Amino acid sequence: MSKFIFITGGVVSSLGKGITAASLAMLLKRRGYRVAMQKLDPYLNVDPGTMSPYQHGELYVTDDGAETDLDLGHYERFAGITCTRASNYTSGRIYSNVIARERAGGYLGGTVQVIPHVTDEIKAAIRSAAAPDVDIVMTEIGGTAGDIESLPFLEAARQFKHEAGEGNAVFLHLTLLPYIRAAGELKTKPSQQSVGILRNIGIFPDILVCRTEVPMTEEHGKKLALFCNVPRDRVIEERDVRHSIYEVPPELAAQQLDVKVLRLLELPERELDLTDWNRIVEAAVHPRRSCRIGLVGKYTSCRDAYKSVFEALSHAGIARRARVEVVSVEAEALEAGDVALDDLDGIVVPGGFGSRGVPGKIKAIEYARTRRVPLLGICLGMQCMAIEYARHVLDWEDADSAEWNPETRHAVIDLMPEQRGITAKGGTMRLGSFPCMLAPDSRVRALYGADEIAERHRHRYEFNNLFREEFSGGALHIAGTSPDGRLVEILEMADHPFFIGCQFHPEFKSQPASPHPLFAGLIEAALQYKDKEHSHHAETH
Repeated sequence: MSKFIFITGGVVSSLGKGITAASLAMLLKRRGYRVAMQKLDPYLNVDPGTMSPYQHGELYVTDDGAETDLDLGHYERFAGITCTRASNYTSGRIYSNVIARERAGGYLGGTVQVIPHVTDEIKAAIRSAAAPDVDIVMTEIGGTAGDIESLPFLEAARQFKHEAGEGNAVFLHLTLLPYIRAAGELKTKPSQQSVGILRNIGIFPDILVCRTEVPMTEEHGKKLALFCNVPRDRVIEERDVRHSIYEVPPELAAQQLDVKVLRLLELPERELDLTDWNRIVEAAVHPRRSCRIGLVGKYTSCRDAYKSVFEALSHAGIARRARVEVVSVEAEALEAGDVALDDLDGIVVPGGFGSRGVPGKIKAIEYARTRRVPLLGICLGMQCMAIEYARHVLDWEDADSAEWNPETRHAVIDLMPEQRGITAKGGTMRLGSFPCMLAPDSRVRALYGADEIAERHRHRYEFNNLFREEFSGGALHIAGTSPDGRLVEILEMADHPFFIGCQFHPEFKSQPASPHPLFAGLIEAALQYKDKEHSHHAETH
């Protein structure tokens, strides 16, 4: 039977519940336990698929095509688990299920209420992550203790622990100890009040994890233990890490957070080996080389909008013992000439929807192509590479995407014929993992070391097969297609240090111990480009 861990947050949002949960999951997995993870989000959207990245950050896509919260990326990267549709439930999804059942007569004429009907649906969602091959289910409850939106989830979790019985469920509460610089003091009162809110609704945290920017004293620990009714040895300090989020698991392991959880769940401790993870941390904290990568996007003011891209670049740097400095370049500012691309060793053009920022992305691609700067184009980035090549090499001045210019004669990016006429945008979306065949002599084949791969997609427009012949024999050519050859998945330029565009999102499958081949290739090319540029400058001076 599966055991359960509930992670709640208090005082303020954005404390890092996702990283804390993912770190704990990684430690438990390293002790030989089979772990499943899920995130319960209190907002009323059915999923974050229609939400602005400015509002919600990155939209993370699972293998089975679910559009989910970015915390699932942390779960997969840290713990090496594979998330599914059962890994993310929102209030919108819960209430939609309840209302659909009511409309179908599923409640037999009864009055439908938050308790028990909504809470029962939430408990069913929690149980959906349990399975015979899962030892521990970790459920992160979004929002902050005291939020009205979170109350049904907290009540459902309270009921769930009560029904599961002693030793089968644990509550871990993550809270903030604010440091008042003017007074030079670390304050415990907000954490006390946050725990008080939970206790008022019947939840008594078993473990308290305290986010802090300065070290706790023993006095702080004793005060929190006393007023929060938590044993002193279960008050855990989670201090801000200096260099990398991948320092968090060893810090928590040093305080035996995973051991304390296992004891509460009445499970054997087993041995923990973090040797390889410590090597990752060592490479991240003490790099020997460095390079600068420009991220040319339209949401660069919100770092979380490209969270997995930042992490994938970090993973590739760790593998090369290199510090990757990511320079955010606003595409519209580049289009207006307000920023330059000088001093970059490589460029990433990430995905997106709509025409805003596209001229700036195309400008960056032309810069990389003509100056031989390593470039990786992702999803819309690959589409912009096709447009740029068609305009400036094939001399099709009106080359464009039908997404925002349906009248162009050279729609090198368009809907597939079978997609036309479908009015529901979701009906034309390609979501989730799809296979791709790599051309035998291509660079991507060498990078992956495989003939067939599977990658995650989130897009509806494709490379237009009407123009395949012009690309097949040109400098920018097709290097990857769907197994039936119908869909173009990858474009690359052979006589360039690194010029690759992919229709999918490789960032979603990168992990610190196994960086994605395309990001690894980009960083290797960027380091070589930097060395070459430095030697060139030395010769000219």
